[in-house]
Amino acid sequence: MRKYSAQLHAAFHEPGTRIFRIVQGSIWGLILLSILLLVVEAFLPDSSRFGPALKRIDRVVLAIFALELLLRVGSYSPPALKVFRRPRIKRLRSHLLARLAFVMRPIILIDLVAVLAFFPELRGLRALRLLRLLRTTRVFKYRNPFAIVLHALEENGLLFTFAFSILASATLLGGLSIYLVEFRVNPTINGIMDGLWWALVTITTVGYGDITPMTALGRVIGGGMMIAGMFTLALFAGIVGSSLVTGMLSIREEQFRMSDYMNHVVVCGFDESTDLLLEALRRELDLEETKVVIMDEHDRPRELPPDIAWVQGDPTKESELDKIRVTHSAAIIVTGSRDASPGVADARTILTLFTIRSYMGDREKELRLRHKPIYLVAEILDAENVDHAISAGADEVIETRRIGYSMIAHAIGYHGTAAAMSRVIMSGAYNVYLGHVPKQQDNEITYGELLINLELSKRGGLVIGIRRPSGADFINPPKAYRIEHGTLLIYLARKPLLEPPLGKT
Repeated sequence: MRKYSAQLHAAFHEPGTRIFRIVQGSIWGLILLSILLLVVEAFLPDSSRFGPALKRIDRVVLAIFALELLLRVGSYSPPALKVFRRPRIKRLRSHLLARLAFVMRPIILIDLVAVLAFFPELRGLRALRLLRLLRTTRVFKYRNPFAIVLHALEENGLLFTFAFSILASATLLGGLSIYLVEFRVNPTINGIMDGLWWALVTITTVGYGDITPMTALGRVIGGGMMIAGMFTLALFAGIVGSSLVTGMLSIREEQFRMSDYMNHVVVCGFDESTDLLLEALRRELDLEETKVVIMDEHDRPRELPPDIAWVQGDPTKESELDKIRVTHSAAIIVTGSRDASPGVADARTILTLFTIRSYMGDREKELRLRHKPIYLVAEILDAENVDHAISAGADEVIETRRIGYSMIAHAIGYHGTAAAMSRVIMSGAYNVYLGHVPKQQDNEITYGELLINLELSKRGGLVIGIRRPSGADFINPPKAYRIEHGTLLIYLARKPLLEPPLGKT
């Protein structure tokens, strides 16, 4: 049952899957067929012999639309349930509320209204199926561009109020003036509404010509309205143009709505070396499934790829961490800035770690419901600060400078080995993993016996050492070494072969 539920969810809610593309392509075909039927039926006479057949096809298409809408709503699953554990009653409540919120989305309401034309009494709603063309907004990978433009217009609400006030005042003044001046001599002006209509047509420079001033004073008023119209249109053009540019820039930056983010990876800090980190993350993660969010105090760089989200903020302030939904993330990476000295960069890294752990401590009850804890990785540039970073709450600390310099020094004594290590790590073919010793093997056996029993090499893995329960690593221990309870294996493989540890490692 779960298998079919997962396939149904993928068909309607996972754009990266093949079945989703097939289903959406089929629905698009039906939308076009539905619109074609509507157009053909509009041109056919009532006595046409094709009418009944077209109506039957139309009802079948609408029935498929109704089934598709029902399956889409029924297969929707709240993203929060993938991250947090919930009691049965709360899970049911979350499902109901999430589906209700899903149904209230504009695109779903449009589909619902279009489906109502299935009933003969509401066949007048058939034309509303044209609104299904608004599904084209789904082709935009990130935010809906129409929503972005509307948001930009809302941000200039005060300017629009000012411009509309000028337009309304000028129209009212011009309409009243032309009425008072010409209502006795102009047969086309029979009331105040005619004057207001003329003023609106004139100030917008439309000029239908159905009403024209006949007196000299009326023409003076008309000239004033034309000049006022030029200034008013220029004002509107400036406001609308500025709003649209703002909206289009937002589209270009492809910023995500963070409210949709679950199990994402947060990167705190950005400099010229972050591109290398993003390149490595692309090798390790499927960025269609696991989104990456960068938080930094500066503006978004123009060269940043559009599939990487950018949040402007200071990660050393707890009030800013709400922006990146820390409690819903899978991992947080705190990078060291190359724009400062190693000591200053590490100090900021440690402060960021303290801030994140303090933030998470205040939300301990919520975090306790997670299936997996959030993993916090820190980059340290000065080896003396490693212990400080661990004390600040880092689950793992990477000394990037020491690793790089160690490989350089190793290359001097053993030519080619550093390049070989780099190729193994950077090619993505093999990676180093930590894994639990299988329970059936965790019974005080020797390291040599464990290697024989595991037969990891037959699965494409190579054990290179162990991590003791104390946290100390032992690379290539002797075969007679006794494996303690709680020991982790360090191994090379193309993919994880053993159960990974949770929490701190």
